Amino acid sequence: MSDHGSAQTALAALPQVAADAGLQNYTAFSESAALAELKAGKKLSARLIFRGAPEYPLALNDLVDAPPFLWALGDLELLKRPKIALVGARNASSLGLRMTKLMAADLGTKGFAVVSGLARGIDTAAHAASLATGTIAIQAGGVDFKYPAENTDLWKDILRTGLLLSEQPIGLPPKARHFPIRNRLISGLSQQVVVVEAASKSGSLITAKTALDQGRDVLAVPGHPFDARASGCNLLIRDGATLVRSAQDVIEAIGPVTLQTEKAPGHSVPSKSTQKPRSLQQTAKLHQLILDRLGPSPLAEDQLIRDLKANSADFSAAMIELEIARKVQRQPGGLVSLDQP
Repeated sequence: MSDHGSAQTALAALPQVAADAGLQNYTAFSESAALAELKAGKKLSARLIFRGAPEYPLALNDLVDAPPFLWALGDLELLKRPKIALVGARNASSLGLRMTKLMAADLGTKGFAVVSGLARGIDTAAHAASLATGTIAIQAGGVDFKYPAENTDLWKDILRTGLLLSEQPIGLPPKARHFPIRNRLISGLSQQVVVVEAASKSGSLITAKTALDQGRDVLAVPGHPFDARASGCNLLIRDGATLVRSAQDVIEAIGPVTLQTEKAPGHSVPSKSTQKPRSLQQTAKLHQLILDRLGPSPLAEDQLIRDLKANSADFSAAMIELEIARKVQRQPGGLVSLDQP
């Protein structure tokens, strides 16, 4: 909307923007579908929070792809609290689960809201341990969709004492492509992301990379070199992530400024991000430039940035978007190529 002056002109421009991005026969969301979604949200007593509203999380305004609105169920006051994300493996070890529970509980008693994605393993442990102090679950599907099914009771507990958020329509079952998109909100909402356990190629590492691109701090719990579930964390630490062993380590790494709650609208929250948002046209152009340069043979990512003379933050965000769309894939050694079907 910022590119076109109003919501009405932005909607009118969407078909051309979509065509510029390579999408054919695009049609905008219909008014009847929008009204049906609003009715479904009202039936659930869900809140629709638009960007610019007082309740909208200020931290998300830093994102180049900030959602225009969020569906919310639960305690919106938690959005005013300082927030730390705890993420990690779905097939977590008993030691990883114990570490997560201790860290989440301790951070909660220190006044932090714990953010995670309501997945199995580390996410589940983080939410369960911080129910009493305040937890925020960012969902890949609709805010009312209880996924995975085994976390139905946990979803109900969070509804009573915490907060459930989603940018997806009410009732939408999550698809594989929704999870990386969801992960950018987990990191974007938080000023720090703590990775407890993660394999070398996992969604948690995508969250960590997204966090770095967003100007958030990434912290990691070390693990045994022979444990594949710790390989991602060990790689993060090798590449500069802060090593943490407890909630106290996390708090010391954060520093005192982030212990303040978010300020009222009209005041900014301290942030490392100074990135100017890209327009949809600029995003589509950068996507196409990247795809035109790539082929089936891997190319060094640093070389690609130099060839395109691209801003590194914009390039990183575009690469994540193309990864999510399964148009490019990363290779070992900092190489990238077109994704092969």
